Amino acid sequence: MASAKIFLIFLLAALIATPIAVAQLVSIRIGGVVFCSVNGNLDVINGLPTQVFPNASVQLQCGARNVVSITTTNGSGVFSLVLDPLVNTLPLLLSNCSLVVATPLSTCNASLPAEGLLQSPLQLVNTIIGSIGLRPSVILGPTGFRLDLNRNL
Repeated sequence: MASAKIFLIFLLAALIATPIAVAQLVSIRIGGVVFCSVNGNLDVINGLPTQVFPNASVQLQCGARNVVSITTTNGSGVFSLVLDPLVNTLPLLLSNCSLVVATPLSTCNASLPAEGLLQSPLQLVNTIIGSIGLRPSVILGPTGFRLDLNRNL
């Protein structure tokens, strides 16, 4: 167990210090679930859980709203992105990027706002140390979506 912790610390330090040298050894993945609510998260309203947001366009935006990657949620509201670690370093992703749901909330529920977009900063969710032949993965996810009424595409 101690050797796994040491390897994890080494892996994270290497990702921060030398992303290009480690890039071919590590995969960066971003995933999560988008719900049909003004905060994009699972809520309980009147005793019923919020519905998922299927077929929503989810964008990874960095810097001045530069779209780095795009995906679409499946029927269960789940999205997943795999990034090129040569271009996308962990410190950049965590400090300068966010997830944006580019599909208006009114698409999944007409009573929700048609203006504004859901967005969330990123957080480190997990690291997976691969078995022989598999690359270790760094898993990122949303910290929590919120509706930004000033943000539109």
